[in-house]
Amino acid sequence: MPVLDSTLDPASDAFRANADRMAARLAEVRAIEEKIRLNSDAKRPVFAARGQLTPRERVERLLDPDEPFLELMSLAGLGMHDDDGADNAMGGGSIAGIGVVSGRRCIVSASDSGIKGGTIPPIGLKKTLRLHEIAFENRLPLIYLVESGGANLAYQAEMFVEGGRAFANQARLSAAGIPQIAIVHGSSTAGGAYLPGLSDYVVLVRGRSKIFLAGPPLVKAAIGEDADDETLGGADMHGAVTGLGEYVAEDDAQAIEIGREIMKRVGRGSPVVGRGSDSQEPVLDTEELMGIVPADPRWPFDMKEVLARVLDGSDFFEFKPGYGHEMVCGHGAIEGHRIGVLANNGAIRPSGSLKAAQFVQLCDQAGIPLIFLQNTTGYMVGSAAEREGAVKHGSKMIQAVANARVPKFTIVIGGSFGAGNYGMCGRGFSPRFIFSWPSARTAVMGGGQAAKVMEIVARGAAARKGVEPDEEALAKQSAKIRDGIDGQSTALYSTARLWDDGIIDPRDTRRVLGLCLSIAAEGEARTMRPNTFGVARG
Repeated sequence: MPVLDSTLDPASDAFRANADRMAARLAEVRAIEEKIRLNSDAKRPVFAARGQLTPRERVERLLDPDEPFLELMSLAGLGMHDDDGADNAMGGGSIAGIGVVSGRRCIVSASDSGIKGGTIPPIGLKKTLRLHEIAFENRLPLIYLVESGGANLAYQAEMFVEGGRAFANQARLSAAGIPQIAIVHGSSTAGGAYLPGLSDYVVLVRGRSKIFLAGPPLVKAAIGEDADDETLGGADMHGAVTGLGEYVAEDDAQAIEIGREIMKRVGRGSPVVGRGSDSQEPVLDTEELMGIVPADPRWPFDMKEVLARVLDGSDFFEFKPGYGHEMVCGHGAIEGHRIGVLANNGAIRPSGSLKAAQFVQLCDQAGIPLIFLQNTTGYMVGSAAEREGAVKHGSKMIQAVANARVPKFTIVIGGSFGAGNYGMCGRGFSPRFIFSWPSARTAVMGGGQAAKVMEIVARGAAARKGVEPDEEALAKQSAKIRDGIDGQSTALYSTARLWDDGIIDPRDTRRVLGLCLSIAAEGEARTMRPNTFGVARG
């Protein structure tokens, strides 16, 4: 079978410059993630004094040891709302990802109550809704580790109406036969009380769990009643009186063990799908992925260099290699899972659109998952491209990608500009998972292009008025537009807004895609027992 060649020279100055730039970008991402962990861990003495585990300790105890945990959306909300940068980063108020609990793959969502009491900003709600979407698509059970002050009321207008979608999703997940387990470590009040209420199994912690629609101050103000937390919604009350909780634990550790036991019982007959038996490591070194993307984003690179370090055996059976060469399509495998690949080597021409549309349809017909590796300035423009049918053929590609029924996975490696983001299965086209390299750039167009467009428009307006353009004002306008768009196209800006599911180390691309392919394969194989109403609590 065809093994990809490489012209990359790891000893060259260019390679070293590229690798250094990628390493610096990656270090910036990891430093912010570490700052979030430190922000939460600073409250460790408070948790210890209450006899509690910290949020990350809860996650670690819940997960099976030596199994991978794919953390998702770790930098949600960075620089947004009251999360004003690395020093105040909070990750959307939760720790979330996909791991293995009692031998079954599931989604874990833990309130990060070490930061602002686990209160939820608007982006935190979007993070929860994205987790629900992943659960539906991949038939993944959910485990909630709950201790939250609820929605951040400073942003209630941005959250209240859309928040109803989280309630509806929980009800529909239950009706779809997708189990939800809520382990309530602390407060879960007001709208948050419905999170355990809509779960299928609820584990409470004696002396710590608090579940009620209104706390003591609001009850006093509303109806004049004096009541304490335990009377209103403590673990013993809900365990013995309301039946809201199925199990009452003595502490966090016991509650987590009960949660693991529930998953063990619920998860029987659903083994974790791992690597295929014929999985092979790439022939070329994955470490070299760090030096492929040029430090200067204006320089092109060959996406086959990436494929040679990601695919099983560096084996790539290219589709129509002599036609539409800027659109690279072909068959390969990752960790034994067969895949179809679409990758960019620049702007997408009409011939590339046709080639991509046909290839997507062929893979869909054969039931082969699709991997999209993005690095494009978008669809080709100009009179020649228009006469070749740029709009017509680009629409065929978009139709094919939008309607393909097979699982789709996207990695944004370089540029993701214009409608190229759409045709290459950006967030709006609902890939199962989408991740970015630190070098990713996502926008309508590059900052320099946008600035030039607006300069041409301004000069045209001045000419129509019969006046000379103000060159100083034009220069200031161009700089503002260029800097603004360039700042809004970075990987950090994108991931903060959940345009992807996280920024990954380029060297982890194969591992992450292999894990995601396994998750999708497991979901396709899992049999659920849906009903029409979900589980009603006794």
